[in-house]
Amino acid sequence: MNKQISFITSLSIATILGGCTSSKLNIDEVSSKILTKGSQLPYSVLRDDLIDANTGKNFEIRNGGYGSDMVEHPTKSNQFYALTDRGPNATFKGKFGKGKKFPTPNYTPRIGLFELQKDGSVILIKQILLKRPDGSLITGLPNTSAFGGTGETPYDANGEVIRLDMQRAYDKVTNPIRLDDFGLDGEGLVALEDGTFWISDEYGPHIVHFNQNGKEIERINAFTNDKRVKYNLPQEFENRRANRGMEGLTITPDESTLVGIMQSTMYNPSKKVKDLDLTRIVTINPSTGKTAQYLYKQDKNQNSNSGIASIGDNKYYVIERDGSFAQGGPKKANPKAQKYIYEIDLSSATNLEDIKSSGVFKQDEKLGLLINGKTLEEFVKENGWDKLAILGIKPVSKKLVLDMVKAVNYPHDKMEGMWIIDKNYIGILNDDDFATWSTKGNLHSKMLGNGKVDSNTLYIQKIK
Repeated sequence: MNKQISFITSLSIATILGGCTSSKLNIDEVSSKILTKGSQLPYSVLRDDLIDANTGKNFEIRNGGYGSDMVEHPTKSNQFYALTDRGPNATFKGKFGKGKKFPTPNYTPRIGLFELQKDGSVILIKQILLKRPDGSLITGLPNTSAFGGTGETPYDANGEVIRLDMQRAYDKVTNPIRLDDFGLDGEGLVALEDGTFWISDEYGPHIVHFNQNGKEIERINAFTNDKRVKYNLPQEFENRRANRGMEGLTITPDESTLVGIMQSTMYNPSKKVKDLDLTRIVTINPSTGKTAQYLYKQDKNQNSNSGIASIGDNKYYVIERDGSFAQGGPKKANPKAQKYIYEIDLSSATNLEDIKSSGVFKQDEKLGLLINGKTLEEFVKENGWDKLAILGIKPVSKKLVLDMVKAVNYPHDKMEGMWIIDKNYIGILNDDDFATWSTKGNLHSKMLGNGKVDSNTLYIQKIK
């Protein structure tokens, strides 16, 4: 089964965005109704033979799934790229412990090229499937523990552990659990002028460079034992929290420096610091390996930084959100749901890599900067941000530029993609989770509080 849909709007948004050379056209002329409803991306159906745990009827697992990140096409103003994550998955605990159900375990993460049409609809131009250096397709299955795996056991839709040969029983030696060290849970996307891409993920985190056809060229991560890697991230990034890795990735306008942001507080040195608002931004020059690090203070503990986009002059837009639904859905409605875009400035923050080991400070090879033997996460949890400031360490400055709940009564839980259209307007894309959800490990359709199945939807908003 393979069907596509699109939400048709009545005015030429694409023309207003730059598909027409007329300087008189302005996005302000677009009706508020169109900006509020957005435009739905097309999708195909991956499978529709599973029974919805809530309705007892068949439901669709969709591809969809393009909301992990989005980025403008470097040369075509009405096109953008969007990224999927590892594929449909849902939290599950089975015979082999905690893990995830993967109802399409052979799914290949991919990049989609989309185009905004003159009537306001969005079409899919092409898909770029991600591949290993040898050209074979990757999966979204977890990595081994050597390269960032955190014990997420993969199960199929029936709760059977996924193993190398599904026709034979599990055996630790001859038929082990199937993992993939090239598997990616992609969350951040960069499109370069030469047609290649960088992707950051939640597993390693890994930052991987792919050619125009999706074939891996090189990668960066924190694992010094990874022979695939030329340059490493600081080793403390090995301590990312499961499913909350490098959620956003962008590049400076001169394409010299990658800038990644972690979704939530890292388990540095352990999960005891989980309930915190301290997150990290890392920059790395892929040509030299030079890194810098900065702190980002979230609005509340355990929020999610879901995207970052460069706007020049050392400034960036950052998506910060919680996991709630303003209109309800799989979770109870929360009218105070946070779906924010902030403008941040790295030049106002302290580069942690510049602090030398002396006095209370020590640069530890595995844990990063320590204060009196404590990681920054431990120090802030015990002493607060004010004590950190007394020591001269400042996070990036931030100012709110958009609240999507106030702007459009945003119905989705995940706001993850940003398309920088121009200095005034931005495109925003949600992650629809392949229209799939689970309750107590049972799969069902991801229904929103407005009575609709969640779907990738493009919103266009003016930045104030």
